[in-house]
Amino acid sequence: MPLGDAEYMDRALSLAARGRGLTSPNPLVGAVVVSPDGVVVGSGYHERAGEPHAEIHALRAAGGAARGATLFSTLEPCCHTGRTGPCVDSILEAGVARVVVGVEDPNPRVRGGGVQFLREHGVDVTVGVREAQAARLNLPFFVRVRYGRPLVMLKVALSRDGYVARRSGVRSAITAPAAVRDAHALRAEFDAIAVGSDTALVDDPVLTAREVHRVRPLTRVIFDSRLRTPPASAVFGTRDAGPIVIVTSEADVAAVPERAAALEHAGARLLQAPRHDLPSALRVLGAEGVTSLLLEGGPRLHAAAWEARVVDRVRLYVSPAAFGAGGVPWFTTGASVREALDDVDVRMVGPDECTEGYVHRTD
Repeated sequence: MPLGDAEYMDRALSLAARGRGLTSPNPLVGAVVVSPDGVVVGSGYHERAGEPHAEIHALRAAGGAARGATLFSTLEPCCHTGRTGPCVDSILEAGVARVVVGVEDPNPRVRGGGVQFLREHGVDVTVGVREAQAARLNLPFFVRVRYGRPLVMLKVALSRDGYVARRSGVRSAITAPAAVRDAHALRAEFDAIAVGSDTALVDDPVLTAREVHRVRPLTRVIFDSRLRTPPASAVFGTRDAGPIVIVTSEADVAAVPERAAALEHAGARLLQAPRHDLPSALRVLGAEGVTSLLLEGGPRLHAAAWEARVVDRVRLYVSPAAFGAGGVPWFTTGASVREALDDVDVRMVGPDECTEGYVHRTD
């Protein structure tokens, strides 16, 4: 018995997720071709930016069986020529009778144009099947198109009593090895990972994704308006892992040109935002092609991001250990952040509790 539109779209969504961490700055897209009697005759997903889109993979797999069939695509088929040709042309050439779309493409170059083109050429089109799931799958893409900045995920590890370190200026291990591995797997999904200059000074992190498979280089970002990052920092010893970017301002580079020159000599690329505020800095990163940013610390940077309303997702690791008096507090209580989250997932990672959710927005 043939499945319904929603079930076939679920298959396409599962396929799309296989491209996670590989397609940026392009979205994740999956496609399934189904014959009139309900048989899946072709499927595929967008595997890497610059390579064929999901619809093309699915149509090639279907071959002649695509004629008269239904194509399910998680995102509206493109109608413009970028690094690849428009998918709508291939859909027409294959003789597809019906197209079911998960969500309309927010890209101004498409935005309903693919659907309109197909309908004008006699293809029956349905839009909005599993729309929320399809949009959530590509939240980085949607955020970048809508706001001109990367999706920002705030990640923090806390002691049971809400501290990020045992005392000020001291690097502190908080979570157990299982949670550390879990966090490195998360890093592998993002275009970039970022910390503030305080964290760079105290922790001297290398900001790499370790013990996980990652195909693309990982961009390491330090938000450093005063250019305090030492040129001898450990991160500069890992330049083969990916670019090292220091986000600062035009005024600060002009004020301390010798520091700027030393950091560039060490291997950093300086991105100069026009203003000191975090939204401006994030837009500079978005313009550089960064679609997803994992914001790892510290409290001052987390506070600035939260107050600027640029946090889209949150992951909290909470250790069973307590640090007691003298600990360095996070910028706010974990409870208040949890109250702002939708679709909350709570799980145990070894002895540590991991809470993750999307930030509820009304704008």
